[in-house]
Amino acid sequence: MRIAVLLIALLAASAQADLRTLVTSWLDGHQKQVLDELVQLLSIPNVAADHPNIGRNAERLQQMLTARGFRAELLETAGNPLVYGDLRVPGATRTLLLYCHYDGQPVDPAQWKQPSPFTPVLRRGRLEDGAPIVDFASVTRVDPDWRLYARSASDDKAPIVAVLAAIDALKSAGRAPSSNIRIVLDGEEEASSPSLVPAIARYRDRFRADMMIILDGPTHPSGRPTVVYGARGIVTADLTVYGPVSGVHSGNYGNWIPNPAQRLAALLASMKDENGRVKVDGFYDGIAPLAAAEKAMIAAVPDDSAQVLRAFGVAAPEAAFPQLQQALQYPTLNIRGLVSAHVGSGARTIIPDRATAALDLRLVKETLPEDLVKKLRAHIEKQGFHLVDGEPDAATRAQYSRIASLKVSAPPLRAFRTPPDDPQARALVAAITAAYGAPPVELRTLGGTVPIAPFIQAVGFPAVLVPLVNFDNNQHEENENLRLGTFFDGIVTVAALLEM
Repeated sequence: MRIAVLLIALLAASAQADLRTLVTSWLDGHQKQVLDELVQLLSIPNVAADHPNIGRNAERLQQMLTARGFRAELLETAGNPLVYGDLRVPGATRTLLLYCHYDGQPVDPAQWKQPSPFTPVLRRGRLEDGAPIVDFASVTRVDPDWRLYARSASDDKAPIVAVLAAIDALKSAGRAPSSNIRIVLDGEEEASSPSLVPAIARYRDRFRADMMIILDGPTHPSGRPTVVYGARGIVTADLTVYGPVSGVHSGNYGNWIPNPAQRLAALLASMKDENGRVKVDGFYDGIAPLAAAEKAMIAAVPDDSAQVLRAFGVAAPEAAFPQLQQALQYPTLNIRGLVSAHVGSGARTIIPDRATAALDLRLVKETLPEDLVKKLRAHIEKQGFHLVDGEPDAATRAQYSRIASLKVSAPPLRAFRTPPDDPQARALVAAITAAYGAPPVELRTLGGTVPIAPFIQAVGFPAVLVPLVNFDNNQHEENENLRLGTFFDGIVTVAALLEM
């Protein structure tokens, strides 16, 4: 019996090892076909608030799923539709729910180095390195280091096309997924997915599965396949310090009327020490020391700190968290924007009426957004500020010298984390390991936020992230891009998941 079990395991491993060759060979003859489909999808604008074009995206995606044998439909919500597909496999005993999103971040076309963020441009490498543009129409074969520039090229339309290409590759060899496959494509992820969780009550039967695989985020900078067991949450807030009722002349009243921008700068400086550690009382409460296995996982991540710092043009990291993986295990307090009396390309010579800092706090599973906001408010009050909920009235201005407001600017999103020893997670890692002949990079927590934690909590089954795109993709920024070699490797990874 033991010999038979061993033989079955060896045969399964051999099949997975052959899978990479199969998919790579198929891609050799279908690169242009796959890229054409991606380019067509990227050419449809996809900002969540642009409802007509979101509708075009949804209809196109439904057609793409149907062409691969999915029972595809548009699930109506209070906002943008969810695109849903169900592919049943005879004899399958496991169901996987794949999640991607088809909306993208808003764009400022003037900041892009191409005519339009929705007119994809192919380059022979990185824009920052001066890589020339390639005439896509004349291309029959691409180099793995070439890059496709467009909004959502990496976040998150490429993973959708990767799933479909993997299914095409398997079908060409007469192979099928080993699991039933359900896929849900979210049209509001970049707007925090307000319609996703409410849709569960209406469509719960469609979402039932043994495991959820989130195809979002960047792979590890090493370029190796990556599995992530969780993602941080986020709460955003606007912190405003008030000055005079209206701006006053800086010559006539300087040294006499307090400057809210100066006070805001001092308040922000009080929140972190010189090493980058947050000084808000209790900010890191509840975060237990890592277990031995978790420490080993973090230590095994092949981070090249020098490479990443060089890529981002930074000399050194925060001294409090010299290792990236260590930093990702803790909540953050980030200043994401500042404004005070700035007009056009210059600033007026005034003491402004107010100064505002836009903040974001990234959460780990052990921290609750309402708790951190409460602690931040207490810190602001401890620095001598009176907090108001709206504009301070005359009586408040007369009574308090230092006045501020802290307003949560969007619904908070909690963090999630699946135990790395979950059986489904181990099967997934084993499938990727067999396909590549080496284990993937395993990350305990992704630094960014996927607004999926409430969905995961509601459906009640484990979830992991499997990123498929290059780490330096300018995600959420101008000139977003996709390294094609990483994308093609992602198709292999998806095929391994489908046959796990």
